[in-house]
Amino acid sequence: MITGTVILTLTGLLSRFIGFFYRIFLSNVFGAEGMGIYQLISPVLALSFSLTVSGIQTAISKYVASETNTHDYKSSFRTLWAGFLLAMALSAVCASGIYLYADQIAVTFLLEPRTAPLLRIIALSIPMASVHSCINGYFYGIRKTAIPAFSQLAEQVCRVGSVYFIYFICLEHGLKPTISYAVVGLVIGESASMIVSVVAILVRAHHVFPPVTYHRTLPAAPASERHLSTFAPLLTVYRHICGQLLQLAVPLSANRLILNLLQSVEAIYIPNRLMAYGLDNADALSVYGVLTGMSLPLILFPSAITNSISVLLLPIVSEADASGNQGAVRRAILTSIRLCLLLGFFCTALFLLFGRLAGRLLFHSDMAGSFILTLSFLCPFMYIASTLNSILNGLGKTIQTFLFSVISLLLRLLFVFFAIPLFGIKGYLWGMLASQMLQTLLCTLSALHISRKTPGSL
Repeated sequence: MITGTVILTLTGLLSRFIGFFYRIFLSNVFGAEGMGIYQLISPVLALSFSLTVSGIQTAISKYVASETNTHDYKSSFRTLWAGFLLAMALSAVCASGIYLYADQIAVTFLLEPRTAPLLRIIALSIPMASVHSCINGYFYGIRKTAIPAFSQLAEQVCRVGSVYFIYFICLEHGLKPTISYAVVGLVIGESASMIVSVVAILVRAHHVFPPVTYHRTLPAAPASERHLSTFAPLLTVYRHICGQLLQLAVPLSANRLILNLLQSVEAIYIPNRLMAYGLDNADALSVYGVLTGMSLPLILFPSAITNSISVLLLPIVSEADASGNQGAVRRAILTSIRLCLLLGFFCTALFLLFGRLAGRLLFHSDMAGSFILTLSFLCPFMYIASTLNSILNGLGKTIQTFLFSVISLLLRLLFVFFAIPLFGIKGYLWGMLASQMLQTLLCTLSALHISRKTPGSL
């Protein structure tokens, strides 16, 4: 637990550090409006991830973990291969649909025609993301967190490095860089992450299944007979594995799809509601870009710690619950609440003291500093909710966590549609705080109810 958390936290912090200054670079080069257009494609990426690989990755991790515990390495690789085939089929359909219907998606779904060329570019990244997500699911299942961490870091470094390179090439040739170059960098980053993951799984396969020299004492059967004798049973095995994966992946993907649809509606309609408040299209996109491309990334920077803990808590709590170690479950719940409160209050104080200064120095924006001050109060609630969500999922309370997330998102959407036209972007910031408090309250009450039923004490 400690080793995995340290690896994921250090890599997460380094990736966020790189990404944070990358966003500063993007905001300075493309401006707040360009950042707003760039952020608008995020809902499409999130929805494509939900449809193609999100549930499959979790299913791979779960089944690989149980198979590895029994040293059944052949089954674990079959599980990975079956999940990979399912994810690639879905990602090919999804990528083709986005590429072919980019204009319609941009106009009718994102309400911004200028996102169409960006959608065609990001469609190329979807199959790559499916590959490394499946492989990362395998490595999470065998508790080898270094590989997913390194692939994440490679993705970030290559993305940022490629955009910097393209930018300086444009300057040398007197060309004006556009936000499309940032999306090209996203594709390059995904390809780097895929390459790292593929190399890692090939090395793992070579280590688990070293080459063996077979000495045959009997003449081999004809190739046609060997094919018939092995293909049918193998096909049956893979059908069974795919059925198992889909049984777990479909509800998980459906839950995430619903959540991402609600989040997409929220993200798309913020600029629209800002125009109802009285801003023109450029100003609305600029405000949205400052909020989501500048202020929020700074607020989310410390969550690399809690995200790392959350990733590793799920299988550990699940294993403790399955083995009847309820004392460990109780300690995980109570200790997580205490540590997240401590981290959250520290970050809130830090952002309150230096948030306005950070907005001016880093982004040259007083608006960003103002947003940081308001969003700072999110920290304790956000950190507790994310960690307790992971614990509850590990205990099999996935329906509860899904409902809690839906309720909080619906509350936030009410603020988007009714508070923003009256109070501007402040109405949305109030909605974020109210919804996060509600979700944290629901998760905490559910987790404490479980801990009270658990015998023993700290």
